[in-house]
Amino acid sequence: MALRLLYLIALRVFGWIALLFRSQAAKDVEILVLRHQLSVLRRQVATPRPSWADRAILSALARLIPRRRRHQMFVTPRTLLRWHAHLMKRRWTYPRRTPGRPPTRPTLRALVLRMAGENPTWGYRRIAGEIARLGRKVSPATVWAILKKAGIDPAPRRGDPTWAQFLKTQASGILAADFFHVETITLTRLYCFAVVEHASRRVHVPGVTANPTGEWVAQQARNLLLDLEDRANDFRFLIRDRDHKYTATFDEVFKAEGIRVLLTAPQAPRMNAIMERWIGSVRRELLDRTLIMNARHLRKVLAEYEDHFNEYRPHRALNQANPLRALPDPVNADIKVTRRDRLGGLLHEYAQVA
Repeated sequence: MALRLLYLIALRVFGWIALLFRSQAAKDVEILVLRHQLSVLRRQVATPRPSWADRAILSALARLIPRRRRHQMFVTPRTLLRWHAHLMKRRWTYPRRTPGRPPTRPTLRALVLRMAGENPTWGYRRIAGEIARLGRKVSPATVWAILKKAGIDPAPRRGDPTWAQFLKTQASGILAADFFHVETITLTRLYCFAVVEHASRRVHVPGVTANPTGEWVAQQARNLLLDLEDRANDFRFLIRDRDHKYTATFDEVFKAEGIRVLLTAPQAPRMNAIMERWIGSVRRELLDRTLIMNARHLRKVLAEYEDHFNEYRPHRALNQANPLRALPDPVNADIKVTRRDRLGGLLHEYAQVA
């Protein structure tokens, strides 16, 4: 301890002697800096926290103190440089704003998606124009970004109607045709030609044959048009597959009546789903439960099933009505019904007793 005390006393004495060789101006500046530091430290209990005025004074007077004496200040040169950089930042930095364009309002985004969903043929520029017409200006690029982010193609060609949408909107003018075969008890294969009206679900079975030649198929087309009579003018499209049984003459019969023939894609039965569903029904309800003797027998049972399907069988697509008869008015009295058997009891029809 004594040695340490002697060391500190000697250090101070030599420091005082060194002051004799310094100029009066340097001493005065150092005194001013030390006094200001002391005033700052007295206001602080913990780490000194100088104000901006303190920083300005210390920064200005520090340049007048010799470099070897600056280490006695409670601030380092790095601190002084940081203060200066902060002042320059405040001087030249403009008010901060969120980078990039402002976010799109959720209501505007919902409107863009709604217009794209309700109008499949509209592109992003058309949607931007419609929104501008409503008094809300929006950039086409913004509409493009909204549609792209939602997984919707912004180009107008995204709106090509699907096959299901086409069938639904054009149902009142569509006929669907197809062939199906039946094996007799003698293993003879018979071919049946059937047509269904999409809107009413009414079925026509024009003919049955063991040899479906092109001439025979064309004649079935003429028989169908005769059966439709004046209603033939109500149809615009005929859907069929690419079976080789259909010939150019077959198509010409319908084209002469202004009916356009639409071909389904190869091996795509869902494109003619209504017709395929009827074939499935006639197989489950009739053909899989009956042994067919010959073509005459098949024509008879198919005619019976056609009458049952068109005048009695309920259809979900028609709200449980049938193609040729509407549903009766509901009654509140007790239900008393009678049963009618068709095709030897394979089909049952129920009617209310009068």
